[in-house]
Amino acid sequence: MDTITSMVAEKPVVIFSKSSCCMSHTIKTLISSYGANPTVYELDEMPNGQAIERTLVQELRCEPSVPAVFIGQQFVGGAEKVMSLQVRNQLVPMLIRSNAIWVWNRT
Repeated sequence: MDTITSMVAEKPVVIFSKSSCCMSHTIKTLISSYGANPTVYELDEMPNGQAIERTLVQELRCEPSVPAVFIGQQFVGGAEKVMSLQVRNQLVPMLIRSNAIWVWNRT
């Protein structure tokens, strides 16, 4: 867990992803569409990616393991949770509070 904690420290948005995962791509696109620039870790391209993935599943109960989204250094959850926040209009306020975005135009 220390590895993940250090990877998300001082970053407004972090997404643990796999390059071949369509849901990871969708969540990265959604968050980026608001002007945020998430830090993305592609677990299938990292030497220690399998160990990080095990930690996401075992300690954070992230099932499936990707995407795993952190906003403001807090674990938000996977694609289902992020989409739920989006539908309830709660995602953008979270991005603003975490300083991932500063301005949002509702037009």
